[in-house]
Parts: sequence; C-alpha cells; structure tokens
Amino acid sequence: MQQFEHIYSSPIGRIKIVADYNCIQALTFIEDKATLSSTEGIESPPVIHQCIDELIDYFNGNRTQFKVPIHQSGTDFQQKVWRELYEVPYAKTMSYAELAKKLGDPKVIRAAANANGKNKIAIIVPCHRIIGSDSNLTGYAWGLAKKKWLLQHEFRIGHGVQTLFA
Repeated sequence: MQQFEHIYSSPIGRIKIVADYNCIQALTFIEDKATLSSTEGIESPPVIHQCIDELIDYFNGNRTQFKVPIHQSGTDFQQKVWRELYEVPYAKTMSYAELAKKLGDPKVIRAAANANGKNKIAIIVPCHRIIGSDSNLTGYAWGLAKKKWLLQHEFRIGHGVQTLFA
C-alpha cells in the first residue's frame, strides 16, 4: 500500500507524519534539515489532514484526545503496551512500574520501557506521559526537552499549572 509523508511544523519542532490512505503509521520529531521522500508534491490523503488539524488543536490547548485512525507494526507485547499508553489520560503521568502492573506483571518493567521507546506515533500514543517511579523524567526517543515541554503543556491546559518540573 502506498505511503504518504508530510512534515508539520509544530511549536516544538518539525514532525514527520507517515500514513497510508487509512491511518497514521508514524508521527516522529525530525531534525530541521530533514526532507520528504518521493511522495512530495502528491496530494496527501484526508487522514493526514485530519492528523494535522488534531495536532493544531492539541498544541492550541483545544484537544485532549485524538480521533485520527492509527496503526503501527509491532509484536503482540508492544501492541499491548501501546494500547495501555493510549489510555493514559491527558495531563496525567504514569511510572514504568505502574505501566508494568497494568500489563499484568510487575516484573516486565524493562520490557515495557523498551516497547514504550519503540513507539513510532509520538503525542497521539502518549509515551511522553511515562515517567520514572521517583517522578523524574526518563528517556524519550526525541529528547527530554520535548518530553518536558509536552508534559508542561498538558499540565498547564489540563490543570492550570504553569510548570510541572523545575
């Protein structure tokens, strides 16, 4: 199936959106010098336009849940982790240990963290909402500064809090 790419300039950097005709397959932060692949100039399918509209709403503080259809390939375990991530409420955080417990086995913390790190649909599958058990920011594929920004944005909108982390 044909894939389409679009680069969206967000308040915290450029985001590459990859989709087919039916769903978003990846949403990743990219370096400013990155360019589109050979789909440049081809009309994007409606799902990309829906994704961009929802991202604009999110960054403007008007969206707490995404409705755009998504799909990313992964193992059964990764899919299970990503489903749990998708359920973490806006402006809330969960520790890796809590995530492992929700998966049904407190011993799978490292495996859950690994699957979290393999998430290719940033923001929509909110892997940024997973933090360390000590409430510290830990790992984020696109950098801790972006993770901190996303969490502070959500807390500011969701709770009227100006900062979450010093």
